[in-house]
Amino acid sequence: AGDLHAVLDLAKVADSLLFILDPVDGWDSAGEYCLSCLFAQGLPSYALAVPGGADLPPKKRIDARKKLAKAIEKRFPEAKLFPLNTEQESSLLLRHLATQKQRHLAFRDRRAHLLAYAAEFVPSQETDLVGTLKLSGFVRGQTLDVNSLVHIVGHGDFQMSQVDAPPDPLSLNPRVVKAQKRSQDMEVQDDSVNGTDEMEEDVKVLMKADPNKQESLQSEVVPDPMEGEQTWPTEEELQEAEASLKANRRVVKVPKGTSKYQAAWIVDEEEGNQEDDDDEDDDINDDMMEEAVSQEGESSEEEEEPAEEECETMTVSECLRDDQYDEKVEEDEQMLERYKQERMDEMFPDEVDTPRDVPARVRFQKYRGLKSFRTSPWDPKENLPRDYARIFQFQDFSRTRKHLFRQIEKEETEGASVGWYVTLHVCSVPVSVMESFKEGKPLVLFSLLPHEQKMSVLNFLVRRHPSNSEPVKAKEELVFHCGFRRFRASPLFSQHTSADKHKLERFLRPDAALVVTVYAPITFPPASVLLFKQRSNVIATGSLLSVDPDRIVIKRLVLSGHPFKIFTKTAVVRYMFFNREDVMWFKPVELRTKWGRRGHIKEPLGTHGHMKCHFDGQLKS
Repeated sequence: AGDLHAVLDLAKVADSLLFILDPVDGWDSAGEYCLSCLFAQGLPSYALAVPGGADLPPKKRIDARKKLAKAIEKRFPEAKLFPLNTEQESSLLLRHLATQKQRHLAFRDRRAHLLAYAAEFVPSQETDLVGTLKLSGFVRGQTLDVNSLVHIVGHGDFQMSQVDAPPDPLSLNPRVVKAQKRSQDMEVQDDSVNGTDEMEEDVKVLMKADPNKQESLQSEVVPDPMEGEQTWPTEEELQEAEASLKANRRVVKVPKGTSKYQAAWIVDEEEGNQEDDDDEDDDINDDMMEEAVSQEGESSEEEEEPAEEECETMTVSECLRDDQYDEKVEEDEQMLERYKQERMDEMFPDEVDTPRDVPARVRFQKYRGLKSFRTSPWDPKENLPRDYARIFQFQDFSRTRKHLFRQIEKEETEGASVGWYVTLHVCSVPVSVMESFKEGKPLVLFSLLPHEQKMSVLNFLVRRHPSNSEPVKAKEELVFHCGFRRFRASPLFSQHTSADKHKLERFLRPDAALVVTVYAPITFPPASVLLFKQRSNVIATGSLLSVDPDRIVIKRLVLSGHPFKIFTKTAVVRYMFFNREDVMWFKPVELRTKWGRRGHIKEPLGTHGHMKCHFDGQLKS
């Protein structure tokens, strides 16, 4: 109780959830908040039970029952309430849980997953801080292959070394122990009556990892800073290159307009195998934060990498003594400043004051004038940040995804089948994983699909959660629950439109759906997403939109000036710039007035930034 992240992690793998309700009120505000998070993540099968209420007089009991039915109608239409006062009623509930139709959550049906019933940590020879973690549990979802990678929720991606089959602790016929071998399933009759002997004797190794087939843990491309440098090739190198070109030439259908420059792609051949040709140069990219001027703009740097996923939650007591009370004042000041900024951004979107101490042509040198935000061209490959050399990009993401999902449906993979009780040997796991398991937190494990350990740029479509109204600024570090993953990242916000360029939003808007963009490990949709602030409630919920480093997010700036004198279609404007050189520098960029007149700068007047402008119609004074 009180640890929402643990509740959400459990709900990721639970087959059924049992909601225990209060006989009078149903649930309180904390329950409502927890429910809204569960609904946003994806709700498995559930049942509603009401213990108690037998001490009320019969008339009141009926009234309470009606009131409760009304309360749950909104959240759970057509749900049946199970009273829990006698043993008979309890067995009815159990039968319902066993026979009810299972609701499918797409993100877990396509991946093998298990909840650890038991765990044992074996430190490595070099250090006690990392070692092999032996996790035991029932395989669900899909067949688990020992060569695939596994993700421990909240702790990261790991490789497995082997899979064992210990005796099933909950087997239906305990005397017959199934030994599942790779080649054949044979039943072994066991004569030992003593369960512990059975445990010791019957741990069978199902399979060991094959280093040649094992997925690598490499999540980033290691860029070569010298790549692209020119040195003169020798004769032999030229001949070698000729020969290898002849050998390697192949014809591939690519989308129209694809340049050779789009290099480090994850190529997906027609029906063939997946290969990773992903370690070329910084052509893997996202114009996440680019810049645009509409008499405008500021470039902002790419977002930082999300720190690797170590999420812990702490409960801090709120009852502070009087002398400590003022320690929070600083936080209040920052919050007030944020509220002001958010308000200004709402009232004057994208408008900034021209700085007095720096020339505008220097301050805004990364920006360019865009005649039309919608139709002016912008190359997604230009001016990429350094980090783009380290991430992966798909040649055609949706095709790769379809191909993978088709493979999962059709092909029989070798491995531990659904329903088997197995022990996984997970390599190089930090000891903190075992410590959190000992504290009673759930240990949830998912197998990864191909490429899902690699970093790329993920776009989520989210809406503000109604319970939260505090301002959330772009690039603030947030905690993400995405599908089966939990990680921290500093996101960018942008508008959700069908255009090829998307305007950056400086704050998470309360009224519209926004796209949140982060560097994160690749995840194949569908996947739900929840965003949390570090120490507070959920701030937004939504779903994974795409994995696309080429989605252009443009930061727009508006510089404004005031008409000083007006002569029909011409005006003298001041306060937009404060020196003559700036006026000359921004001369090519189009002007527009609040009432839609368009115009251009004709010439500067004097040395203090006054300028003569000509417009396409009569100006209203």
